[in-house]
Amino acid sequence: MKFEPLFRPFAAALRPLALASLIANVVLIVTGAAVRLTDSGLGCPTWPKCTDASYTTTAAMGVHGMIEFGNRLLTFVLAGLAIACFLGALAQPRRRSLVRLSIAVGLGIPMQGVVGGITVLTNLNPWVVGLHFLLSVALITVAYAFWRRIDEGDGAPRSLVPAPLRALGRLTALASLAVVAVGVVVTGSGPHSGDRGAKRNGLDPAAVSQVHADLVFLLIGLSLAIWFALRAVAAPAAAIRAAGMLVVIELAQGLIGFVQYFTHLPVVLVAAHMLGAGVVWWATLAVLWSLRERPARTAPEPAATTPLPAGEPVPAA
Repeated sequence: MKFEPLFRPFAAALRPLALASLIANVVLIVTGAAVRLTDSGLGCPTWPKCTDASYTTTAAMGVHGMIEFGNRLLTFVLAGLAIACFLGALAQPRRRSLVRLSIAVGLGIPMQGVVGGITVLTNLNPWVVGLHFLLSVALITVAYAFWRRIDEGDGAPRSLVPAPLRALGRLTALASLAVVAVGVVVTGSGPHSGDRGAKRNGLDPAAVSQVHADLVFLLIGLSLAIWFALRAVAAPAAAIRAAGMLVVIELAQGLIGFVQYFTHLPVVLVAAHMLGAGVVWWATLAVLWSLRERPARTAPEPAATTPLPAGEPVPAA
């Protein structure tokens, strides 16, 4: 590829670029929380423009317009990082999987923008807002996979733990995703709608909060189980550390959740809890990755040749 020398600077910095992309997708959750918690969801009342006459916020939109427009600007940061990661992946020799993952991250960003636009055009429909959040979770997943694949080989994945532990890891990840999804439903039933006139999903906040809490207890139980099991089978230290870190993060997240519930959802704690949701999912992915490895692809061994008997003439080529 004649343009490959131009991509080498991106290739040299690919790992920090990938980490920056992952962190930026988590930060997007926080900026989205700021929009909703400050009632700035309709700070820019239309999309793709901010107002009918301007793509940017105006003085008349006030602080709400600035907060909403600032959240939209983060899309360009994410897009820039995604393009840099794509160029860096192109410069990696024979790493098509990296290129595919970088494309997936890049495509997810305009999709996120479109869903954000639909959110505004539907006057902050709580189900669309929830989809907006879940798409962030999907982007974090792909961005995490891209970041971790940089240091892996291209061989077939190889398990580092017994099969029952792999199944327990998948079950823990499923419970973690369920906690996040039901948390989105809880948010849609609560008071922080993003705008004082926005509708809620109509569900009983106490009832869905109880379901959410039950799932949290299930997740913590599964996470403790996999931590103890990994220690019992003398699993790699990285896997034990990842599982232990997941338990610690879940306990901290659970504490924030209970305090915010019993203190009537102060905005600071709600924002911290939303950030925590992204961090819990990150830690969940770390556990899954620690249960297997992907070695470098080995070259096929040359075919064995049968030596000719001594004195036998060598056939002409």
